[in-house]
Amino acid sequence: MTSDSQPVLVCVAWPYANGPRHIGHVAGFGVPSDVFARYQRMAGKDVLMVSGTDEHGTPLLVQADKEGVSVRDMADRYNEQIVEDLAGLGLSYDLFTRTTTRNHYAVVQELFTGLHANGYMIKETTLGAISPSTGRTLPDRYIEGTCPICGATDARGDQCDTCGNQLDPSDLIDPVSKINGETPKFVETEHFLLDLPSLADALKTWLEGRTDWRPNVLKFSLNLLEDLRPRAMTRDIDWGVPIPVDGWEDDNAKKLYVWFDAVIGYLSASIEWAYRSGDEDAWKRWWQDPSTPGYYFMGKDNITFHSQIWPAELIGYAGQGSKGGEQHRFGELNLPTEVVSSEFLTMSGSKFSSSKGVVIYVKDFLKEFGADALRYFIAVAGPETTDTDFTWDEFVRRINNELANGWGNLVNRTVSMAHKNFGSVPAPGTLTESDQRLLDLAAQTMIDVGQSLHAAKFKNGIGAVMHLVGEANAYIAEQEPWKLAKEEASRERLATVLWTALQVVSDCNVMLTPYLPHTAQAVHETLGRTGTWAAMPEIRDVADESPIDPVGVGVPDKGRTYKIITGDYSSQQAVWERIDVVPGTELRKPQPLVTKLDPELGETGPEWARVIK
Repeated sequence: MTSDSQPVLVCVAWPYANGPRHIGHVAGFGVPSDVFARYQRMAGKDVLMVSGTDEHGTPLLVQADKEGVSVRDMADRYNEQIVEDLAGLGLSYDLFTRTTTRNHYAVVQELFTGLHANGYMIKETTLGAISPSTGRTLPDRYIEGTCPICGATDARGDQCDTCGNQLDPSDLIDPVSKINGETPKFVETEHFLLDLPSLADALKTWLEGRTDWRPNVLKFSLNLLEDLRPRAMTRDIDWGVPIPVDGWEDDNAKKLYVWFDAVIGYLSASIEWAYRSGDEDAWKRWWQDPSTPGYYFMGKDNITFHSQIWPAELIGYAGQGSKGGEQHRFGELNLPTEVVSSEFLTMSGSKFSSSKGVVIYVKDFLKEFGADALRYFIAVAGPETTDTDFTWDEFVRRINNELANGWGNLVNRTVSMAHKNFGSVPAPGTLTESDQRLLDLAAQTMIDVGQSLHAAKFKNGIGAVMHLVGEANAYIAEQEPWKLAKEEASRERLATVLWTALQVVSDCNVMLTPYLPHTAQAVHETLGRTGTWAAMPEIRDVADESPIDPVGVGVPDKGRTYKIITGDYSSQQAVWERIDVVPGTELRKPQPLVTKLDPELGETGPEWARVIK
């Protein structure tokens, strides 16, 4: 991309490094964000797509205890697995990193220090929930009970999803620990709280300007403002970012709240990407220019942290709440342009859950079916606006009837006939009304799909492309090129029909590239084109050598190596426009584009994820 192209920031939810990823995870944050980022790059935008593994908080400590390993060793292992899963899925991160880096610790501490200096971090004695059996702090989300406001029996210690109100664990009626079912003990403890009430007016003004958000996200976010209270941003825990305050930074029993530090990861990853690119200030283009849009992708259970906590941190850091304040090292930072939240992908009506054994792991899926089969299913049948149940029967039907019989068949029959009869792209004669109608539909579809993808309406987009695929197959059936091929007098008409079909195949391939990048590269080559059409991410080993240093006890060691996902996407050929098929271009004999699945798979599932009847 050129330096004067429009920058676009794509922030993708940070998966916990407490286990391998299942398909429910990537349906919510992974595939939608990549479809969006790939489209924006094709449209000429300068995309910075960042994320990483979230490696702090009690969930990791709990899992490490279960496995009998240190939390750092476990985080290292799962970070590596997640990197392999997401790269294998083709997710085109500019940087996928982790929260246990010196850079991340330093950036988080800078945000805390700025908020504290501006008066938005207040020290209070609060009631903290402790596990009686372990003595370990229980995070708000690991406590469930009855909501004191609406009476819902599945409220969490941070909020009630039924009525949307913010809660504290001590507010719950009959609270229990989700970890082991015991009743938590509440003890007095001193913490720093983010003074949300002093940021409420600024949050409200900002949210009321978000007119193009998904309605469910905006309504939920505005409802959160009705009962804002200061919220603890530190925890009694020995695993996390040290609190950068005199008397606190060397206390290994107190760390910053995982959700305070995790959302800052979008900024810290951008800063890490910048210094790894050779220009330490490069991140500012995506964070300090008010005209740069920032899109945040996640599941619906994380909305509150991205439409309330993160914006509040940014507003307070910039000194723009009711207490005022000064700007600090990173200056005034952009608030989210849009929070793109997906619903849940379920399995037989149950939310995917590794702990409950309701799970299909990404690595298993990729090994047997490849990346694009999963990407297609998520795009066309995923939980974009409603919870969606994954079934093997639906997966097989979608892949066989739509992807194989629709798209795969269109490419194979068109290129095969052109290859057999001409060996290359034929030169068309005079176009008929039927030819022009299909070409016009393809051109209009590219406009419509682009608008859908820009608006993060991924189902609308792929639905329109697959409609065009159906029309193209109907056109071939109507024109009957196999009959034309038998008559020498019809050779010009045969050339025209096949040229028209090849052009529409090329157009469809452009539009399907964000969804099916691996397949798109294969079609690109089948059409006789060379070079990289759709660039893929790569995994690299890097050393932890941040130019800014964190403070306190337990900071990561300098020079430690870890794996990142990155890539060179600027040199790919993919663009969002019609690529003319040029007569005389030699075509490759096509190979099967989509492998059809055994229908029995829909009834049984694969060996590693059997259907339970």
